[in-house]
Formats: sequence, C-alpha cells, structure tokens
Amino acid sequence: MQSWPTPHVPELPGRGPGLSLSDTATGTRVDPAADGVGRLYVCGITPYDSTHLGHAFTYVAFDLIGRVWRDAGVEVRYAQNVTDVDDPLLERATETGVDWRDLAADQVELFRGDMLALRVIPPDDYVGVVESIDLVVDAVERLVAAGAAYRVDSDVYADLNGDTAFGGVSNLDRAQMDELFAERGGDPERPGKRHPLDPLLWRGRRDGEPHWDGRSLGEGRPGWHIECAAIAATHLGLPVTVQGGGTDLIFPHHEMSTSHLRLLGDGSEPIRAFVHSGLVGYDGHKMSKSRGNLVFVSALTADGVAPGAIRLTLLAHHYRADWEFTDADLVAGAARHAAWRSAATRPAEGGGTDPEPVLHALRAALSDDLDTVAALAVVDAWARTGSAADTVVIDAVDALLGVDLRA
Repeated sequence: MQSWPTPHVPELPGRGPGLSLSDTATGTRVDPAADGVGRLYVCGITPYDSTHLGHAFTYVAFDLIGRVWRDAGVEVRYAQNVTDVDDPLLERATETGVDWRDLAADQVELFRGDMLALRVIPPDDYVGVVESIDLVVDAVERLVAAGAAYRVDSDVYADLNGDTAFGGVSNLDRAQMDELFAERGGDPERPGKRHPLDPLLWRGRRDGEPHWDGRSLGEGRPGWHIECAAIAATHLGLPVTVQGGGTDLIFPHHEMSTSHLRLLGDGSEPIRAFVHSGLVGYDGHKMSKSRGNLVFVSALTADGVAPGAIRLTLLAHHYRADWEFTDADLVAGAARHAAWRSAATRPAEGGGTDPEPVLHALRAALSDDLDTVAALAVVDAWARTGSAADTVVIDAVDALLGVDLRA
C-alpha cells in the first residue's frame, strides 16, 4: 500500500539527548531506543471515517517520536497497518450502499492527504490487511501447529491459557477485562471457546462477506489482533521498540496482539515499551465514529485553517492527556502559528539572539516524554523577543515539531 510523500526535515547542529518515554505496561519511564535502534509500530486506521482530530492527535504524537529519535541519531524503522477489512468497515459499506473496497480506498486516500498536510513523516512500511492475508495465515497456522490455537466450527481462536504473561500490558483485573472485551469487539459468550477472553484469529467464511484462501484454515478472513502481530513481526522484526496507539487500544488490542507475538516468538518479550496517546473529546464525549461527534482535519483545511495551526492546536496538549476540543483551542493554535511565522520573517537588522539555548531547551523538553507544552513555551518565548529571525531556530521548529514556518 502506498503511503504519502515525506516532508523535508532539516538537519540540525549537534545531536539531541535521546528520548525518555512513559511505558504503559510498567508505569515507568524508559529509553527503549538506547541501543540506537527504533522500531516503531503504530496501529493504523480502519478506513471508514477518516481523519478526525482524535486520529490526528495520535499520529502527530508518534511522528514526534520518530523526529526526536532521528535528531538523536537513532536508526528509525516505522511500520503502520491499515485495517482495510473489518466488521465496522463492512457495516458502514452496507449502510451507505458503497462497495467496501471503494469505501476503504476513498478513506485511505483522505487519510494520506491529511497526513501530508500535517507534515507527518510516513511509515517505511504502510501495510494493508488485505495485502497481508498470507502473513496472517502463516501466523495462525503456526499457532495451531504449536497447540496455541484451536477451532470452534470454522473459526480459529488463540488459547490464552498458553500465555502465562497475559495481562501484563494493561494490568487490568478480570472484571475490567471482561467488560472491555465485550465492548470492543470480543465475543466472550461464544459457545465452544475454552476461555471467554480467547480472541478470534481467523473468521471462517460467511455468506455475503469477503473471504480469502486460508489454506489449512479454510476460507475466511483475519481476526483483528493477529493482523498487527503478523505485520509487526514481518516488517519490523522483534523486539519492536515501541508499540503505539491511543489508550483505547491498550485492551484488548495491544494485550492480545502482544500475546500472539509472545506465542509466535522465542518466549522473550516482543515489545520493549508500550506508548499510548490520550483521547480527544468533543461535545462532552470522546470523539468517535460510533457517536458521530467528529471534527475532521479535511473539513478544517477546506475552511481555510492552516495545517500548521491544526498541528500546533494538537501539540498544545501533552500526548498522554485526554482533552476536550473547543473552537478556542483552534483559535489559540492559529494565533500561535501566526505569531511564530511573523517571528520567522523578522529582518536581520540589529542582529539576533544566540539560537543555541533555544535549540537546547527545545530538545530537552521533547526528550522528557515529549513535553510539547514546554516545547511550545520555548518557541513562544523566542517569538516574543523581537530579535531577528534565526535559521537554526526555524529549522528546529520544522525538524522537531513538524511546523514549517517558511511555508
């Protein structure tokens, strides 16, 4: 699957100090790329309603990880999936009378355009599930052969009893797991399952649904969690340095996909750190497709809002924070964007300030668990000085925050 063009990223003098991140599983701060290698996997969209500000908040946050790593000299490899066949997509296609393939293609193209506008560095591997069927079948057949999966009629389920480390990502109790599993696509009441939480690996063919040759599994299509496990293992290799996404993916999705990787691997932990972005609310509720309270990036840009202003609106909130979007947020983001652009065009008469302290402070803020609130305050202070524009500062804002003040 094609991603989108890579924005220009200026080279900065020296090196950044690395990146300390909050690990969801342990609740501690870690530097998962201390060895100089950053394998980043971020769960992608299910393409039936893209791209709202909740999506954008997540992908801009993980774009920052790649930017800070690169500035620190880390070798970055980034993979992202697209769940281009799944129940919600099929349901929306049926509701609208649009072929599910056309709906997916249209929404993926919209997502590409939004990411390009927001200057998000694209993944090295942008991978759809439909093009990864063989990878999923390989993984499920291996789990069946190892006795870590079993059949219920034409479907195949993972056997969680074989994974003694299950639960270590979310650290939820059983009641919480049961509730979330049922809410988020699980089928705890399915007769024949060995454990209510066992996740679906392969859904056998149903009339009226898309299906593929699953070899020994029979015709069907992939379950949700195994797709990310198979794509991450194939395109990045293990261990993955950071597994990322919104907090709503911690359970069951990241718990289950990590369990699959554990059972497919050599027994060692397949993920070094789990990093999760907060959820964006609107009109009193989490921004979600099911509720319909969505603010779309494409709608904002169509109304003339500068993509840089949208990006600064998002960066004004720490990536782990849940927050409620209001029009005032966008007004503030636009005002900040205008002030920074004005500062970037100030003439050189009278000389400027030393850019090194600004660059150092910006790097320090971002290395501290992506503290964008502090980072934006650094640039705000620079913009207020009234001194001449400095190329190093302008380049740093571009390279580290992804905001091109020259545009």
